[in-house]
Amino acid sequence: MSALPRSLLPATATVAGSGRLSIGGCDVVDLAEQYGTPLFVYDEDHLRARCREAVAAFGDGVAYATKAFLCGAMARLAHEEGMCLDVATGGELDLALAAGVPADRLVMHGNNKSEAELRAALTAGVRRLVVDSFDELDRLDRLAAEGIEVPPLLVRVTPGVEAHTHEYLRTGIADSKFGFGLGSGAARAAVDRLRVSPYRLAGIHAHIGSQVFDAGFFADVVAVLAPFVAPLGLDELSLGGGLGVAYVEGEDAPTIADWAQAILAACEAAGITGRVVAEPGRAIAAQAAVTLYRVGTIKDIPGVRTYVAVDGGMSDNPRPVLYGSGYEAFLPRETDADRPRPVRVVGKHCESGDIIVHHAMVPADLEVGDVLATPVTGAYGHSMGSNYNMVLRPAVVFAAGGSARVVVRRETYEDLKARDLGLI
Repeated sequence: MSALPRSLLPATATVAGSGRLSIGGCDVVDLAEQYGTPLFVYDEDHLRARCREAVAAFGDGVAYATKAFLCGAMARLAHEEGMCLDVATGGELDLALAAGVPADRLVMHGNNKSEAELRAALTAGVRRLVVDSFDELDRLDRLAAEGIEVPPLLVRVTPGVEAHTHEYLRTGIADSKFGFGLGSGAARAAVDRLRVSPYRLAGIHAHIGSQVFDAGFFADVVAVLAPFVAPLGLDELSLGGGLGVAYVEGEDAPTIADWAQAILAACEAAGITGRVVAEPGRAIAAQAAVTLYRVGTIKDIPGVRTYVAVDGGMSDNPRPVLYGSGYEAFLPRETDADRPRPVRVVGKHCESGDIIVHHAMVPADLEVGDVLATPVTGAYGHSMGSNYNMVLRPAVVFAAGGSARVVVRRETYEDLKARDLGLI
C-alpha cells in the first residue's frame, strides 16, 4: 500500500527529507521522547483556522461542540476565535466557565439535565438553553418560581430524518432519546406550551446525527422542518453538528464552508428568515491531532495475522470498539514510506476487542520500540477516554510556531488512587 495520504494530517504538518513528521514546527518523534506515549499532539493553528472558518461561514452564534474535545486551552482557543461553546453537562459547563469563557457565550444542551445543572446554567447566565423534554420544562418552572431568570430557549426537534451513519450516531430519527418528535406532535405541543409561558422562545434546534458526509442530508432536514419552522417566525434555527471528516484513504468530506452553503441555501429557499447557526465539533478538532503510541509487542500468527500491540488502546480511542471506526497507521520517522505490511494494531487492555486499527498497513521495517501514529484522532479520543484496567490517560500537547506546551498533563498512579477512599 502507498504512503499515508498527506490530506489526513493536520494543516501545518511537514515532512523532512529524512521522512520525519513535524506538526506546528515540532518533530513528532521528539515529542514522543520528551512527553512520553500515548500522546495526543494537536496542531494549534489548525484548530484556530477551523474555528475561524466556522465563524466566517455561519456568523456570530456558531458554537463549538465541546463534547468532541474539551480542555481549558481548547475552550479559550474557541472563544478567542469568536465561537460560542456548546456544553451538554454540568462538567462541561463548569470547565468552560473556569477557562474564562463568558456565560453569555455558552449554549446549554443535554437530554436529561438535572435541576442542579439547570440551576448552575441559569445562575451563571448562559446565552441559550436547548430544551429537550417536558420534564425539563417542569424543572424550569420550578426554578423560575424561585425567581431564577430563564434565558431564551430553543426547542430541540427530532425531524425523523435518517442520516446514513452508524445507528448509535443517528439522533434525528423518530426513535431517539433526544428532543421532541415532529411527527408525533410533541414538537408542536412544546412550542405551544412555551408560547403561553413567561419564557422567550428564541428558536428551534435539530440534529440528524454525526459523521455525515453528504451535505444534502442537512438540506433534507431543512425541507422537513420548514413547514413547521417558517410560520413560527423565530429568531434562530440551529442545525446542530454532524459534519463528517475523512479518517481513512479514499474518504472525502465537505468543508465547513461547503456545509454552511448547503444549509443556508436550503433555508433561504424554504423561507426560513431567522439566523441560521450550527454546532461543529468533529469538523473543528478531528484532523487537528495525531495520537502517538510506542510499539511494545509484534506477534505474528502464521496464516492468520500479525498483531502490533501499543501502549494505549480503547482507553484513549474507544471509537473503533463502539462504532467499528476505521483509522490509518504510519511511522512518523518515515512518514512518506510505502506501507506494504498488513497488521492489526491493538491496545494493552484485557479485551479481545481492544482494537485501534482493524486493518492497518504499515512499513515493512516496523519494529518493537517504534513510535506509531494514528491520524485524525482529535475528536472523541481524549473526551471519551477512560481508566479501564487502571491505565493512565495520556497527556495532550498543543504545538505551534516551533514549540509545544502541555495543556493536559498525563495522569499518575496517585491520581487514580486519590478518589479511592478504601485506601485511606
